[in-house]
Amino acid sequence: MEYLKLAIFFVPLLLIWVAYVRKHKRKEQLSKTVRDEAIEAGLTEPASLHPVIDPTLCIGCGSCVEACPEGHNQVLGLIRKKAVLINPTHCIGHGACKLACPEGAITLVFGTAKRGVDIPNISPTFETNVPGIFIAGELGGMGLIRNAVEQGRQAIESVAKYCKKKHVNSLDVVIVGAGPAGFSASLGAMENKLKYVTVDQETLGGTVARFPRGKLVMTAPVKMPMVGNVKFNETTKEELMAYWLDVQKKTGVVINCQELMVDISKTANGFEVKTSKQTYQTRSILLALGRRGTPRKLGVPGEDDPKVVYNLIDPAQYEGKHVLVVGGGDSALEAATSIADEPDTTVTISYRSEAFARAKEKNRQRVQQAEQEGRLRLLMKSNVKEVTPDRVRVEQEGEIIELENDGIIVCAGGILPTPFLKKIGIEVETKHGTA
Repeated sequence: MEYLKLAIFFVPLLLIWVAYVRKHKRKEQLSKTVRDEAIEAGLTEPASLHPVIDPTLCIGCGSCVEACPEGHNQVLGLIRKKAVLINPTHCIGHGACKLACPEGAITLVFGTAKRGVDIPNISPTFETNVPGIFIAGELGGMGLIRNAVEQGRQAIESVAKYCKKKHVNSLDVVIVGAGPAGFSASLGAMENKLKYVTVDQETLGGTVARFPRGKLVMTAPVKMPMVGNVKFNETTKEELMAYWLDVQKKTGVVINCQELMVDISKTANGFEVKTSKQTYQTRSILLALGRRGTPRKLGVPGEDDPKVVYNLIDPAQYEGKHVLVVGGGDSALEAATSIADEPDTTVTISYRSEAFARAKEKNRQRVQQAEQEGRLRLLMKSNVKEVTPDRVRVEQEGEIIELENDGIIVCAGGILPTPFLKKIGIEVETKHGTA
């Protein structure tokens, strides 16, 4: 009778334990498969801020795995009861994993041993080593729209504290850049009643405004000055830009578009900012620039042909044409697949590496599908050698391939404004996996 009672008590526990072990073994096997596939495909270099996990501190609780907003892409997994970055190229720097870890086993870093990333040195208040010059958003390494908006808001709060003593004959702050960080900071300047000027070499929206038509921009709920909580989770470029333009109209925030910042120099009471239109005297400066800077060119004969451009605005303009897209990041893949969706187009991607290590899985899948359907051709491990009015010559592993061509979109990133930052005295460090 006693044995029966014990059996009734322990057998259910045993079954629960067996089910638990099997479930976690299946999850571990899936994590190993994802990790091994990423390694085999050469997709091992994170594109942005990413976690480094100390196995001696990790207790294998899985909090970081559950907290990751990109969980559907299986960025983190548990292997041998330790958290592992199993899908590095899908990590886009949310940082939620670090906050979720109860043991402090996660450090967020920029760059890796193989790939260095130039990051300006800034304090927790977003001030650089040059007193009065602040940096927020993408230039500081935070590429996510939500993070950039939040940094713009926080940085302008620091600027407001810095500018407590008013100077009648100068601005409180010049904000350079009107992307997510700069727009948020401009609203914050209004909210804090600062005397400000915001300039942008292009238009409101910065990098977002240059995204291809219909591009999904991943955002998350965020607080914007003068507006309050913005509850976007996933929206298109057009929807987000329409919202920002509506905010601009309702608040009256002023953005000086098509005004390029040319130079910055120190003065007795702050700084002098020269632009393509005028000169401003200011107590402080907030640099909310993108990391793209000047578009990186190919450096080949014929590149000055008008058919060569460096960002895609409207895929419809390439309908019925032969198009070459150069690059392997998200912007290149999105440009190629959106053009391939247009009637009667012939699209080729030329990329110097053997895998699209910097692109999101969704974009890689779209390229794969377009290739399988015969709407897109891939030339991996290739480089453009020459551009002519109606053709382009591409070298692939020693072989020259000549393509009929009506248009070339170069999505090879940009030259960072590192030399300019150093010129005005800002310290820039190349991060190789450092916090």
